[in-house]
Amino acid sequence: MVSRGRGLLPDMTLSARCRELVDGLGLGSLAARVKVFWNTRLVTTAGLAHHGNARIDLNPRLERFQPDEPDRTMLHELAHLVAHHRAGGRRIQPHGAEWRRACSDLGIPGEERCHNLPLARREVRRKFAYQCRHCSIVVPRVRKLSRESACYPCCREHNRGRYSRRFLLDPIPIDLARELAPEHAWD
Repeated sequence: MVSRGRGLLPDMTLSARCRELVDGLGLGSLAARVKVFWNTRLVTTAGLAHHGNARIDLNPRLERFQPDEPDRTMLHELAHLVAHHRAGGRRIQPHGAEWRRACSDLGIPGEERCHNLPLARREVRRKFAYQCRHCSIVVPRVRKLSRESACYPCCREHNRGRYSRRFLLDPIPIDLARELAPEHAWD
């Protein structure tokens, strides 16, 4: 059965396993909500964690790498949900200390942040660039920022991780961005 026509195929067995693992960590409220789906729309990504609705999406191409890879990717994504839940709404780094602790608790200590599976790759061209007012770092973007945004490293270092307008990202011309940060793929 496909969920809402979005290419999501529910996996009741993996969902039950995730609920059991999370409940074993004493996170019953998260365990009651977690669901696992095979997402036919994923191409280059092995998996995704959606903390808003406690959903894990897995790439169906992972089944080619049975039995280890689907399980490892599921645990990797589950660690994201656990870390976010434990943080209680506080902003955390996606693969930071909280996530690494959750990986250890789920039995995958030393987990890498990215997979190295032979899934399709695509080159994404950056068409927009922004620069931090404070540290001058260049931030490439595929899409325009829809609202005022600040440099996360500066906010973290100088404002205890909280947003501050002192560290706003200002748009800069692509030509200047190419000069300042040639390591990025620019349009």
